[in-house]
Amino acid sequence: MYLKIHRIPGTGGIVAVCDRDLLNRTLRHGEMEICVSETFYGTGEAGRDEVVKALKSAGNINLIGKQAVSVAIECGVLAEGAYILIDGVPHAQIYQA
Repeated sequence: MYLKIHRIPGTGGIVAVCDRDLLNRTLRHGEMEICVSETFYGTGEAGRDEVVKALKSAGNINLIGKQAVSVAIECGVLAEGAYILIDGVPHAQIYQA
């Protein structure tokens, strides 16, 4: 997986995680389009433990990919089925207080 933490002063920031095979792909569903870019999701590969740690401390989370969404479900930050499919790929946005 790729992991990037966007630090925004005064907020919890945004943790972005995507599956390795999705980086630099564009996914479409009807008129919806998501570009899985290095700019947003980063170029730093991360293991499961590093992703879990980032997810548990995040204020906002953006996930795309089967593995990324699965890790979020397994660590309890995302409920099973609480995601959408874009071009057949799981995607979730989480806002935590």
